[in-house]
Amino acid sequence: MRGQANPIGIYLFRRAILVASMKRPKYFYGYNIVASGFGIQAVGIGIFVAFGVFFKPLLADFGWSRATLSGAQSLALLIAGFLGILVGRLNDRFGPRIVMTVAGFFFGLGLLLMSGLNNVWQLYLFYGVVVGIGLSSIDIIPLSTIARWFVRRRGMMTGVAKVGTGTGQFVIPLVASILIAAYGWRNSYVIIGAVAMVLLISIGQLLRRDPAGKGLLPDGDRESQTESSKPAETGFYLHEALRTRQFWTICLAYLATMFCLLIIMVHIVPHATDIGISSTTAAGILSAIGGISMAGRFVTGIAIDRIGNRRSMIICFVLLILALLWLQLAKELWMLSLFAVVYGFAHGGLFTVISPIVAEYFGLRMHGALFGIVFFSSMVGGAAGPVIAGHIFDTTQSYSLAFWICTAVAAIALGLILFLRQIKNT
Repeated sequence: MRGQANPIGIYLFRRAILVASMKRPKYFYGYNIVASGFGIQAVGIGIFVAFGVFFKPLLADFGWSRATLSGAQSLALLIAGFLGILVGRLNDRFGPRIVMTVAGFFFGLGLLLMSGLNNVWQLYLFYGVVVGIGLSSIDIIPLSTIARWFVRRRGMMTGVAKVGTGTGQFVIPLVASILIAAYGWRNSYVIIGAVAMVLLISIGQLLRRDPAGKGLLPDGDRESQTESSKPAETGFYLHEALRTRQFWTICLAYLATMFCLLIIMVHIVPHATDIGISSTTAAGILSAIGGISMAGRFVTGIAIDRIGNRRSMIICFVLLILALLWLQLAKELWMLSLFAVVYGFAHGGLFTVISPIVAEYFGLRMHGALFGIVFFSSMVGGAAGPVIAGHIFDTTQSYSLAFWICTAVAAIALGLILFLRQIKNT
């Protein structure tokens, strides 16, 4: 009996080890994709938003109008949006690492060139064109890549990556204001540009196009995967999606959304200083929006997986409209702080839901290209908004009309989403 028990015991022991090793979770590379997306969003969007902190120093040195300064940022958005269509196609075909490397170089280069700014044409070339080229990949590359690596947890993981945007919006404007106070705006652009170039290029090397390229399945599923069993990407082809009413509804909704959001992000610091708040405190309001938006991004990401993209968007639009109405009354610091809380949550949520809703309605086959077109339409709105608001201020010496227009446009966007219906790929 002892001679028989020993082989049985060895077999059971080996079986237990095998079962334990099968149950032991392996680290999923998709989390590296999310972490990379977090970093890219934090650096890229945080620095872009910090342009509002440079507003008053540039006005003081050059005497340009607010519409002129806003126009440079608007041009950057237009360039980013237009190139975003190409970036999405390149990401679909070649993957994200090379594209992100080129984008990181241009983004940092444009900021470095800003340190030598002396003329309006340089402002539009350095910031509008060169920074705009780099900006084209900051949203599309991370979010389109995450959409391929996650299905069941797509909303939550997109939200985690978009928390990086909130982190950047919270930290970088404050850092920029400190640097400007200590070293001036020219040296600050040198520091920020060099750091941005190194970080964006380095972080981008973590990206991989999809899990199949590493022999994995989305969400870290453990089913065996062979070359012949790689899951085919499904969804609409580009020409099919372009023929649907839903696609253009999403494009128009995000055009209106970015019209509103960029007005606030570009002009909230100048508006706060206009009503008597110090420049450092005003930069703190912008940072507070970024901080609160982190909660909005994360919570909205979870909500997307539970109640869907459309319902999540509706909630965010309602909060946005309430915040914009309150902004008309906000004349003191505590009132602006309350605005920052409500607006920041809505802001974060609306930025989080854009990539997942494209994936939900149109699948992953052409996600990069379709997301690029939606991104372009949103950048058209984002480019127009700050310039219009700046022109209104230059004409009326007040942002009141601009904020009312912003509220009306947000209501239109809400109406578009309320009438959005699901489609089937025939």
